Formats: sequence, C-alpha cells, structure tokens
Amino acid sequence: MGTKKEIYDLIIIGAGPAGSAAALYAKKHNLKTLLLEKSKYPRDKICGDAISGKSMGVLNDLGLLEEIQKLPGNVINSFGFGSPNGKMIEIPIGRKDRGEVPNGLVIQRKLFDHFLFKQAKQAASKTIEEFTVTDVIIENNMVTGVVGKDKLSDEAIRFYGKIIIGADGFQSIIARKTDIYLHDPKHWVVALRQYYKNVKVNDGVIEIHFVNEIIPGYFWIFPMNDGIVNVGIGMLHEAIKKNKIDLKKAMDLIIKKNTLFRDRFVDAQPLEEPKGWNLPVGSTRRKITGNGFMLLGDAAGLIDPFSGEGIGNALFSAKIAIEQAVRAIKTGNVSDKYLMMYEETLWKKIGVELRLSTKMQKLGRNKFLLNLVINKAYRNPEINKLLTDIITGRIPKTKLINPLFYLKILFN
Repeated sequence: MGTKKEIYDLIIIGAGPAGSAAALYAKKHNLKTLLLEKSKYPRDKICGDAISGKSMGVLNDLGLLEEIQKLPGNVINSFGFGSPNGKMIEIPIGRKDRGEVPNGLVIQRKLFDHFLFKQAKQAASKTIEEFTVTDVIIENNMVTGVVGKDKLSDEAIRFYGKIIIGADGFQSIIARKTDIYLHDPKHWVVALRQYYKNVKVNDGVIEIHFVNEIIPGYFWIFPMNDGIVNVGIGMLHEAIKKNKIDLKKAMDLIIKKNTLFRDRFVDAQPLEEPKGWNLPVGSTRRKITGNGFMLLGDAAGLIDPFSGEGIGNALFSAKIAIEQAVRAIKTGNVSDKYLMMYEETLWKKIGVELRLSTKMQKLGRNKFLLNLVINKAYRNPEINKLLTDIITGRIPKTKLINPLFYLKILFN
C-alpha cells in the first residue's frame, strides 16, 4: 500500500512581505501552510526601502506595528518634490491630529523583511529556506502542487496543496509555468539603488526629483538610520529602450554633475555599487489567478506606477487573497472562476488608486506641467496647501488629473 501524500491547505512560494503576510493571515484562519523561500534570511532586497501608510495599516491589522517601529529606520514626516528646473517643495504628511497610524517609515528591507519572515516562520505549519521551486504540478487542468530542490539534495521534491500562492516576485515561476507571465516595457519600470553615507539631507524628508536626465522617471533621496541614505533612480523600461539610457551613467551624472545635487554629495561615500531591479507596475491589469493558484504582490504586478512603491499593495493583496482562500477551501472550489473573486475584490479596493497613479505617471512625463505645479507651489502658499491636501488625502487625488486644477494653478 502506498504512502498517503501530505496535502497542505496553502503552499506559499516566496517569503517576502506578500508571502510572509499571507502566512500570518493564514494562521489567523488555522490553515495548514507550507512556506517556501529560495533565499536564506536575512537577505538584501533591492528597493527604495520606503514603507507606506498603507503598509502601516496592514501591519497594524496584523498586530506588528509596534514592533516594526522599533526597527532601525527613519520616520517619514514630509515628501519633497523637485521640478526639472530645480525648485523643491516639501509636503508635510504628519497627521497625528487625526489619531491615525504613522504615515510611513524608511527601513532597510534586509531588516524589515527579516522581521516579517521570523513572524511568518512561526505562523506557518512548515517553512523551508533555500528551496527553489522549478515547476508546478498540474492534474486535470488544476495546479495541485510544486516541484523543487533544496540545498541538501539535487533530487526533485514534490509538495501538494489545495491552493498555491505565488508571492515569488517579478520573475514569478508560478506565473511563468502557468503561462500568464507578462513583461511589457510599457508597464515595467527599471530602477537602481545605492546606499550612501554623508549625503546632505533633511531628516524625515523623502525626496523625489523629476530631473531632465531621466524623464519619464525620477531620482530619489531617502534618509535612513545611522546616516545611511538610500539613493536611486527609476525609469519606464519603454523609455530606457527608446532613448538608450544607461541608468548607472545617468545616476552618476546626476550626482556628480547636476548643480542641484553635486554639493550635497561632495562628502558622500558610496557603501555599495549600484544595484538594479525590475518593477512590474499596476498600469495594466494582469491575470493573477488560475485553477488552484493566486499571485500576490510583485508577482501580480501591483506596484504603484507613479511612486514605485510596492510593499503596501503586496501586504494588502495577501490579506484579500487569504480571505478568498478561506472561502475556496471551505466550499471545496479552487477553480479559476471562484479564485478570480480575489482579483475582482482587490481591484475594487485598489484599482481606482492604480488607475490614478497611471495617469499621474503620464503627467510626470510633461516637463511643463511638472515645472508649473512645483514652481507655483514653491512660490504660492495657497497652491502649496492645495497640493498638500491632495497628497495627504484631505482632497481627492483625482484633482491632479483634472484640467481645471492646472488652469487654477496657471492663473493663480
């Protein structure tokens, strides 16, 4: 008689923020969960390291916010926006008067992800690090498991689950093996990150600069802890190909030659070589479910098209996905048609935001409008307050894509 195969409720591929959050939410519902991670923690993750207000909300929901705030990092008090012609405005985002959770933090992903992973490891029924998933198991047109290898053996190992969760990043093996992977340069950003010390910064202010060298795209300066600063550059892949941009050369040129920044970097010391990564942005709606599986976070292409921030939507997608997984397992229906309710719910929650950010990304290609808005806000307190209210959500962000908004600025 053969040995009965073990079947998990969930197999989660990838233990970054999306996968770890999925394991934590699964624990709340007493699901039997296998968490598979190809790396060994702690590990670096190339990122801007900014953790948004949306992230704060999910972390608060998971009961982790207080501990997260104890990690070495920096509180975000203001956004700084720089125009192509060199003016910069600061938008204060502190909202303590409204009794809300913090607006955001800047924490190295090596620390942030490791903290989340430790919580997820305790929550999952079983966790395996340094396990590389190489294929999916398909039975009767249904994904029922995964195949992979661990660090100790070259032999293929099989695991079975009622639902497979692909939280495995922009190169998702789950998406590739189920033929729903999409790499479209129009909906894909490429970015570089480099850690520095001794950059002249304003503590608590994360800066985004729209500089001539990389429009459509931006240059950022995010202060962290212990004098470390996350410096980076991001640009739409389509524009990189069209204009034959070398991002490393462009960032070096901005830091060393651009008169807006060279004095701020005169004593700066790089702590690493520039490191690049890919960001599938939510300017298009990708298919993220199938028979027996769902995709989360970067694997689902949920990165904000304007800001490039992906942690918040990754964490939020985990929450929505697990809610649907619980219903699917309870009813015994893990078909694509049923799991697609996760995608529908997710886009009802964040679709408006992503569509707005897509329109803002397109506006960010227009140097005239960038100079107009930022320069007016720099000189005019009334316009500055209007922009502040929009960025902080006191006024709907849809104002930013309304032509009347720009007419008001033009003639104010």
